[in-house]
Amino acid sequence: MIKQIIHTDKAPRAIGTYSQAVKVDRTVYLSGQIPLVPETMTIIDGDISAQIIQVFDNLKAVAEAAGGDLSEIVKLNVFLTDLSHFPIVNEIMGRYFHEPYPARAAIGVAALPKAAGVEMDAIMVLKAQEYPAS
Repeated sequence: MIKQIIHTDKAPRAIGTYSQAVKVDRTVYLSGQIPLVPETMTIIDGDISAQIIQVFDNLKAVAEAAGGDLSEIVKLNVFLTDLSHFPIVNEIMGRYFHEPYPARAAIGVAALPKAAGVEMDAIMVLKAQEYPAS
């Protein structure tokens, strides 16, 4: 087993005792992302749509730092403080993901860190590297 800690300045730094992601062989476990702007470490200004977009951008940055992209996410967990925002998640998710979509759960929660309205975490399986024939 090869374990690697993933970090990028293009996503918010960890605000606790965790890593942005951990790569084990070809599987990458992406920690929960809230709508923090990486440069300021503050919640993005705007409505829930702006928050959802920021979360997807943060996940994308961590996925890329791990050597992958959002198309390799196999499981996505979405945590919302207001489940009536679920249709907005679906609409925005369609801008970032294409069929076949990852497995997904949507969970209503009472509160999230820094009073965010949304948080997402994911599991990504990187494509096998192809090596040219010798």
